[in-house]
Amino acid sequence: MDKKDLRIVFMGTPDFAVASLRVLVENNYNVVGVITMPDKPSGRGHKIQHSAVKQYALEQNLPILQPEKLKNENFIEELKALKADLQIVVAFRMLPEVIWDMPRLGTFNLHASLLPQYRGAAPINWAIINGEKETGATTFFLTHEIDTGKIIAQERIPIGESDNVGKIHDELMNMGAKLVQKTVDLLLEDKVDAIPQEQFFNNETELKSAPKIFKETCRIDWNKSVEQIYNHIRGLSPYPVAWTELYTIGEEPIAAKIYSANKIQTELQLPVGSISTDNKTYLQIACMEGAIEVKEIQLPGKKAMKIDELLRGYKFPEGSYFK
Repeated sequence: MDKKDLRIVFMGTPDFAVASLRVLVENNYNVVGVITMPDKPSGRGHKIQHSAVKQYALEQNLPILQPEKLKNENFIEELKALKADLQIVVAFRMLPEVIWDMPRLGTFNLHASLLPQYRGAAPINWAIINGEKETGATTFFLTHEIDTGKIIAQERIPIGESDNVGKIHDELMNMGAKLVQKTVDLLLEDKVDAIPQEQFFNNETELKSAPKIFKETCRIDWNKSVEQIYNHIRGLSPYPVAWTELYTIGEEPIAAKIYSANKIQTELQLPVGSISTDNKTYLQIACMEGAIEVKEIQLPGKKAMKIDELLRGYKFPEGSYFK
């Protein structure tokens, strides 16, 4: 089958998914429909915002469906009418079987990890939080259990010592888009030899998960090692951001977000959470086996600032500490 004859329905919502859709459109694959989340109010004025995928689909004059519920009968009928041979999912939502089982070639998903490792909602964050030296992207066929289907193709990238989520997200977004195109070509050429994920591990206890990240997940535990805290900070930067509380005698604690930091392997000989600063150019926080040197921080009511910029207008009171 020629790629212009292969009817593709694409499902996705955020920026991460746009790169894959763009690769398909710009390389003249036959995208007959785009499914994305319903519009929702956002920002201070609560203006209705399109998803990034919808915005791109509108620019390309692609048919768009935005179901509130994926099991809605009208949506299912509209989807059937598109007569897709293949569905592609990139950063969307869990699909019911009636949806993923619809096309004759099935439905494949792009996941931002080296499956079967890091199944779940936040694979890039958790790979960095756990100090992995490499990650990647995987395409796999959807099945009943989330992120467990047969693997079609996989690509790897290194995680540098100072890389954060923002950098790895963008690298995986672009590399993943090419992997989506490669996967479609393998299907067109009938060269797919999908491999069950069970062949990649002996026991499920070997698998690391990537659950959704909540506010409390982002809180820094200063009792952990300098390596763990450093990875925690870069694994949450620039979003949703690691945070901690600043305690000052006689005042209510305030939340501080730490966007970037360096690690210092020499212990400060201070209690965990203690501050070392000249209140001009540097801020160091004691932890186990070393210290964290804060490079960019945000205090309540202020924008995120480089530490020397913050210290021009804010001084850490003597005896204050982080917890």
